[in-house]
Amino acid sequence: MNLTNADSGQLQQWQSELTSRYQDIKAKGLNLDLTRGKPSSEQLQLSDALDGILGSEYTSPSGVDVRNYGGLDGLLEARKLGSQFLDMPAENIIAGGNSSLTLMHQTMAIAHQFGLNGSDSAWNKSADVSFICPVPGYDRHYGVCQHLGIKMITVPMDANGPDMDAVESLVAQDKSIRGMWCVPKYSNPTGVIYSDDVVKRIAQLGKTAHPDFRVFWDNAYAIHDLVEQPKTLANIYEACVAAGTEDSVLQFASTSKVTFAGSGVAFVGASANNLKGIKQSLGFITIGPDKVNQLRHVKFFAEPESLTKHMQKHAGIIKPRFECVLKQLDKAFGDNDLGSWESPEGGYFISFDTRPGLAKEVVRLAGEAGVKLTPAGATFPYGNDPEDCNIRIAPTVPTVEQVEQAMDVFVVCVQLASINQQLSA
Repeated sequence: MNLTNADSGQLQQWQSELTSRYQDIKAKGLNLDLTRGKPSSEQLQLSDALDGILGSEYTSPSGVDVRNYGGLDGLLEARKLGSQFLDMPAENIIAGGNSSLTLMHQTMAIAHQFGLNGSDSAWNKSADVSFICPVPGYDRHYGVCQHLGIKMITVPMDANGPDMDAVESLVAQDKSIRGMWCVPKYSNPTGVIYSDDVVKRIAQLGKTAHPDFRVFWDNAYAIHDLVEQPKTLANIYEACVAAGTEDSVLQFASTSKVTFAGSGVAFVGASANNLKGIKQSLGFITIGPDKVNQLRHVKFFAEPESLTKHMQKHAGIIKPRFECVLKQLDKAFGDNDLGSWESPEGGYFISFDTRPGLAKEVVRLAGEAGVKLTPAGATFPYGNDPEDCNIRIAPTVPTVEQVEQAMDVFVVCVQLASINQQLSA
């Protein structure tokens, strides 16, 4: 379906046919949801053995009674598990509760209100505080900034990660900038893996940025590979050590999409200076994390290679859903300019760009036809996609058959919206 070379008669014929198909779809009363990147029930069942795994044995291998208060850093064994996610020493890691988003919010709030390196380092000492946000990106990151009143400045993403020329220029010139959001592997929503050069340049930012600048390195999909030989993400911790900028990066990860999404273990990895600043405030927030749940996870992944094998099972469930989406997109749009998309090798999302000005209309049409999509604009700060073109597809929760149904609807909505736009031009 090439709209550019079609005359008005052909366009009107296609419009009529697609309108009829769309009305038929609406009559089916579908109720399908592709809005959030949640694990499916099949994936959650992979971790059912967590229930009862302790068998009334509540002492950790290092001798801690996990039922009691204390241990702000989390169990040593849980921190060692975290090192498999963050690829950094366990002594640089705090193992917390069930949510890395909570840790990110707490850490940013601490940096903003109290400072990570003494009270003089608190961001709110400055009249203006800004954060760099590569786009398209993760809506909940933007929500944290908005909640704390931190201004967001966008930079574009490409196949290698954030536009580092733009990032470096901003950091050097704008001293209101106190940090940058990063999802470095299978970036949400594009699926991009940051190149080695981008990782190295991010590690170098601490040399020219404001002294209190911090990269929030949310490696949420570090082990969520869908291919047998995944590309390797360069080690940001080692790059910072080499550059002498260890204080400039804070790493986050969790088991939220690995075991039980609401009952996982979250991790923050950082330099000794940053950990000291974080723990000074955490000590007023909590007496310690849920060490019982941490020990459950330690025992669940006690065997060598158990985490790798577990994630291979996840991939076996997720991959057919991704393949279904990509097959439908290629079939409908592979030979025309109605849309463009990424073909990620891991993570939880597929990013699709319509023609400019159509994302909201496609989401509206799909919603009225019974397919819920993430709101258009959600992948940009303040919900404002200047091109109104990006749509995030999250195919993990529905069955493969439901994903296929949903994509049939999605394709029709993109085609119909595009033809309507072309006819009104």
